[in-house]
Amino acid sequence: MRCLRILTLILALPAAAFATLSSNGAEPEQIRLWPAAAPGEKGDLPPEAPQPARPNDNTIRLGNVSDPTITVFRPAADKANGAAVIICPGGGYNILAFNKEGTEVAQWLNSVGVTGFVLKYRVPKRMERERHEAPLQDVQRAIGMVRHRASEWGLDQERIGVLGFSAGGHLAAAASNNFGKRTYPTVDAADEVSCRPDFAVLIYPAYLVDKENKISPELPISKETPKTFIAMTADDGVRVECGLFYYLALKEAKVQAEMHLYPVGGHGYGLRPSENLISSWPARAADWMKSLGVLEKK
Repeated sequence: MRCLRILTLILALPAAAFATLSSNGAEPEQIRLWPAAAPGEKGDLPPEAPQPARPNDNTIRLGNVSDPTITVFRPAADKANGAAVIICPGGGYNILAFNKEGTEVAQWLNSVGVTGFVLKYRVPKRMERERHEAPLQDVQRAIGMVRHRASEWGLDQERIGVLGFSAGGHLAAAASNNFGKRTYPTVDAADEVSCRPDFAVLIYPAYLVDKENKISPELPISKETPKTFIAMTADDGVRVECGLFYYLALKEAKVQAEMHLYPVGGHGYGLRPSENLISSWPARAADWMKSLGVLEKK
C-alpha cells in the first residue's frame, strides 16, 4: 500500500512538492534531471501517463516520458550506510514498470541502508535514434548528479552503483561501459564529475548480445567496466544467453563478476516473492554488495 501511495504522489504532484514532503524523511524527493528540455527533445510526444491497468496486475506502466527525473528514497538515519544505487526500471524501452522495478526496489535498498534513486528515463524510443541513446544520456546525467550532490545526501562518492531490470538492465550495462565521455553537451557542474558506476546489478537484462551471441556494440566491455552481479533464469523469454555471454565477456576482460542462474522463473518478476528460487536474488545481491564493502557503514 505504501508503494502505491508513493507512486500516486509521484504521478500527481509537481517536483517542487517533493522537497516539502521529504523534509522530515516521510516521503521521497523528485528531482528533474535537466534544467531545460532534455537533449534532442522536440516536444512532440503526448503527455506522460500510465497505461490502463491490466486485470490482476498492479504494475504501473509509465509511457511518453519526456521530462526525466530521479526520485530519492532515503533509508532511516540509523540504517543509512552512505551507499547509493540508481535504479533503472525495465519496459522494453517502450514504457517503465515504475513500481515493480522501481519504487519497490528502492524500498528494498533502503532496508539494507542504501539510498535508492529511481530513474524515470525517456521512453518510448525516439525516432531516428537508437533505443538506448536518450536513456543513456539520462542515466549518465543521473549518476553525475548523485555524485556531485553526494555530500548533501550523506553519500560516499565511491559507492554509487546502478541496478536495472530487462531493458533497464541493458541501460545499466550501457552506463557501465560508456563513461569516458558524456553523450551530450555539458550542462553544469554535475557533468564535470565521473558518470562511471562503482558497481552494477543486472536482473534479467535484455539486449546484451545479438542473435549470434556477440556482445552488443554499444557495450564496449573493458577492464574499467565496474564489478557486476547478474541474475537470470534458464527459461527467460529474452534468452539467458544475454547474461551468460555478458558474464563471459566480463571474465575475459578480468572484471570481477558474479552470476546466479536459476532453472525457472521467466521474466519480469522484479523482487516480488514467488515459489521459485529466483525470488532469493535480492538476498544474494545484498550478500554480493556486502562482500564488496558497499554496505559498510562509514
